[in-house]
Amino acid sequence: MAGQWDTARQLDSTDNRRTVAFVFPIFNEADNIDLLHRTVDEVTSAVSDRYRFQFIYVDDGSKDESLARLNALADADDRVTVVELSRNFGHQLAVTAGLDLVDADAAVIMDSDMQDPPRVALELMEKWEQGYHVVYAQRRSRQDSAFKKATAAGFYWLLRKLAAIDIPKNTGDFRLLDRKVVDELRKYRERDRFLRGLVSYIGFRQVAVPFDRDKRNAGSTGYPLSKMLRFAADGILGFSVAPLRLISRIGYTISLLSFAGILYVLGVKLFAPETAVPGWAFITIATFFLGGIQLIMIGVLGSYIGRTYAQVQNRPLYTVASVRTGAEAEADTELKSLVG
Repeated sequence: MAGQWDTARQLDSTDNRRTVAFVFPIFNEADNIDLLHRTVDEVTSAVSDRYRFQFIYVDDGSKDESLARLNALADADDRVTVVELSRNFGHQLAVTAGLDLVDADAAVIMDSDMQDPPRVALELMEKWEQGYHVVYAQRRSRQDSAFKKATAAGFYWLLRKLAAIDIPKNTGDFRLLDRKVVDELRKYRERDRFLRGLVSYIGFRQVAVPFDRDKRNAGSTGYPLSKMLRFAADGILGFSVAPLRLISRIGYTISLLSFAGILYVLGVKLFAPETAVPGWAFITIATFFLGGIQLIMIGVLGSYIGRTYAQVQNRPLYTVASVRTGAEAEADTELKSLVG
């Protein structure tokens, strides 16, 4: 038996193809999973003579049939690994869980809604072969609503103005990372993660591949407006503690009320001056306005303190409920072929 296993390892060692692992975060994507895997399989089969492929699907606490669909894929394809997180930890941590499991020469991060065209992955791999360590897909066009396009443009403009590092605009997490970058990225264990910022911070040789983003195939986005705002805050200011954000919102509310008071006082002065009490308006409005500004500033400072508090707790970034891989089944198949 031991000699048969040694023979299997020797046969595997003669395979000089480089290994590329695809990492897919999954959250309520049951209607997209089969099409996604089928399309990626068709695209990668064209270069299967040069590369070996692994497919790591991370189920981020899905409430639909996503996990069942993923387990079916693992049964049908030995290259599939399914990571089940114990609950929903968020897109960035789901990607982190997948990268922590990668054992390949490079990893390709791709969303599962088919907006990231799998065919572009081949272009990323071509640039990787030219010696680049990070190849990021940069959106040339996107089929989203006018509101989302406008908010995305505003986000990247503000990010480039405020961030201490250069983060390319119109980029998401769709990118290829060399093994060196993946190993380095594993050292960074921030809880409020902004992966595209971390990748830019790490450095190495990086290059863009322009692409046209497609429409979502099915389902609804995992990033509604509230999540988009939180994600933008993580990228720009690096804070995400909800109670401390509430302080900032209260400050904004008070400032808006003071502005409404200014309009009221002007209305009284212009249209009913005989009812105005001298002196009260300015003092009242100034007090509310300055109080609102102070609360906003306290909220910003508190967000940094809250981020530090969450980090020093040193809790695990995520919890894995199960890992299902076809590696054992593949080894068993190789052994049976040698025996029989």
